[in-house]
Amino acid sequence: MVAIHWTAGPLSAQGTAPVPLQRLTGLITLDGLSDEAAWEAIVPQPLVMSSPTYLGTPTERTEIRIAYDDDFIYAAGRFYDSDPSGIRGNALARDGLTPAEDGFGVILDTFNDNENALGFVTNPAGLREDWAIYNDAESDEGFPINSSWNTFWDVAVVRTQEGWFAEMRIPFSSLRFQDNDGRVVMGLLIWRYIARKNEVISYPPIDPKWSWGFLKPSIARDIVLEGIYSRSPVYVTPYALGGLGQEQVLSGSGYQPDSRNQQNVGLDVKYGLTSNLTLDLTLNTDFAQVETDEEQINLTRFALFFPEKRLFFQERSSVFDFRTGGPNRLFYSRNIGLYDIGDDDFRPVPIIAGARLVGRIGDWDVGLLDMATTAATFYPESGDTVDVPSENFGVVRLRRQVFNENSYLGGMLTSRTDRQGRYNYGLGLDGTVRVVGDDYLVFNWAQTIDSGYRSTVSTLDASRINLFWDNRGNAGFGYNFGFSRSGPDYLPSMGFESRQDYYRLGSNVSYSWMPGEDSPTYRHTLNLEFSTFYRNSDGGLESAEVGPYWDYASKTGASGRSWANGLYEELPDTLFLPEDTYVPPNQYRFYDIGGYYQTPWGRLLRTSLFATTGPFYDGWQLAMGAGPEWTVSRHLSLGGSYSLNRGWFPDRDQTFTVHLVWFRAKVAFNTRLSTSAFIQFNSADHEAGVNLRLRYNPREGTDLYLVYNDLLNTDVGREQPPLPRSSERTLLLKYSTTFWR
Repeated sequence: MVAIHWTAGPLSAQGTAPVPLQRLTGLITLDGLSDEAAWEAIVPQPLVMSSPTYLGTPTERTEIRIAYDDDFIYAAGRFYDSDPSGIRGNALARDGLTPAEDGFGVILDTFNDNENALGFVTNPAGLREDWAIYNDAESDEGFPINSSWNTFWDVAVVRTQEGWFAEMRIPFSSLRFQDNDGRVVMGLLIWRYIARKNEVISYPPIDPKWSWGFLKPSIARDIVLEGIYSRSPVYVTPYALGGLGQEQVLSGSGYQPDSRNQQNVGLDVKYGLTSNLTLDLTLNTDFAQVETDEEQINLTRFALFFPEKRLFFQERSSVFDFRTGGPNRLFYSRNIGLYDIGDDDFRPVPIIAGARLVGRIGDWDVGLLDMATTAATFYPESGDTVDVPSENFGVVRLRRQVFNENSYLGGMLTSRTDRQGRYNYGLGLDGTVRVVGDDYLVFNWAQTIDSGYRSTVSTLDASRINLFWDNRGNAGFGYNFGFSRSGPDYLPSMGFESRQDYYRLGSNVSYSWMPGEDSPTYRHTLNLEFSTFYRNSDGGLESAEVGPYWDYASKTGASGRSWANGLYEELPDTLFLPEDTYVPPNQYRFYDIGGYYQTPWGRLLRTSLFATTGPFYDGWQLAMGAGPEWTVSRHLSLGGSYSLNRGWFPDRDQTFTVHLVWFRAKVAFNTRLSTSAFIQFNSADHEAGVNLRLRYNPREGTDLYLVYNDLLNTDVGREQPPLPRSSERTLLLKYSTTFWR
């Protein structure tokens, strides 16, 4: 039997008046059971099945209650299960949730801006997972969340023969919101996920036309809280770090070890100026505990994009988003404290101090950032010395809603200066306008000013413009159209730009359908996509890609894609590839065909598979790979990835074979103590990286990390003088604790 209870108002979250959230009228104990009289007085939220059958009847009895008092928002879930042995609750470590876990999620659009939200998720093992959701959960780059964001909250879970039961307690001091004389309006989206059935039970219903609907702020139900006023919490987090490091430096005819002791102390302060405005201060910032980047293979002439993982840059980081198409953006926080010494080799540069102000003032979203880094010297394997001067980085970001609740306009100013007098400034205006229905117009313009510009540079040559018309629905006919132009002197040194001096035209037309309740498949989508890049100088075609692809998703959670693409590339210069292969300058027409398959993601053992092949410039290419994941138990999860890229050019008798392998193991002894190992190998660079981390997290805000990093050369004899077995290794112990009031 399924328990479905109805509150006042229609089921839909759209176009309805905000619903008052009930207040707790008595004391509760956070033990997971929600059996106190105070909880019984709270009416459960109305729930329906959102997938795999939209508006279907949930297969398992579910009750979710939401309430609040002066200090906290509370969420209680009673997740009955007719087969208790099928409950999946295997992950224990903080932020260790996998698709193979049953889950209870609470999504709060705290500013009710239909654009950003915070997610709080637990599983039957009592794990804590928190997310910052951005861009209304619309993304062409994968999961539309920032999973590195963390805040203070508590959860308790109990499992019985009837099912599993959970209680969350989220402090208002951990949220940023806007109150009007004690009246706060937020968006609320809640759900239960049953992994073995790939079933989502939610309120409000999640229309299947949205790819990431279970995260989407704009479909959340508006709720009202009364008597909640501004908070000004202060969090002070000092840290101490000690350890040993060794780097091999080329000296004369060989490599010599450069050993050093590492001792450091620093401080982070978070101060809530108001309930919707937060000031972060940092002194002697350290990111020793951050996991290393995953290796990527670059077979193009364009820069690779790596995501930001450092915690200081996470809270409401979407405020600083100024995306100019694809991965390109005016502000890219990895430029602060990380320096690319060449070939996507990012080295940490010490951050002396910084300040970050994020939140809302009136109707305006505000983001201010200023950080200073010290000078540094690096010794890459090439033997050249790379000197990095002391620099200052500044960002100002403003934006506000206009026209309707799904539209905004904004602007950004960036500044990067150094002690040698060099400077780079960026100025941009952007907006997203919901025109009608699911159709949005996205536009932005950016201008840069650089000390290295020639004196005759024009405004147009140093600017970038991007226009994009996007139908965001995922049912029936869909479409998008885009135009962008980047001038030859547009140089956003605080941002990311994969290529320069071009204009682009692109479009995608699609048709999606759902076969129905009796079909084993959930959705099919046929797409026809094209993208063309032209030179600004003469309008000549530089790159093009066009072709169809077919996506499908099954009700079991499996998904797949197949494609066939025609490509064109005009190489102005030689393209150098692994193992001393190359492609000479010329015009090339080629194609590739391929497919991707993901096994049902709710399984304990799951994997992804891909393969693609076809002509490659004046040769051929074959790429294939697999990404298995295995949730062995609540204490152990294993994951890995292997990809093979092989290219051959018969006319030049050249071949390359690149193996990219990574392996990750996570061991959680309990919810407080965990360890992880991340090992990767890139045959193109003949390097293997090792990252080992032990974390003890006895309470929120207190962490003890033991971190070991090693960069190994797997072919020490390929160069003269011979490379050392280990290029660089560190062993660090870091302790931080947070005090607050």
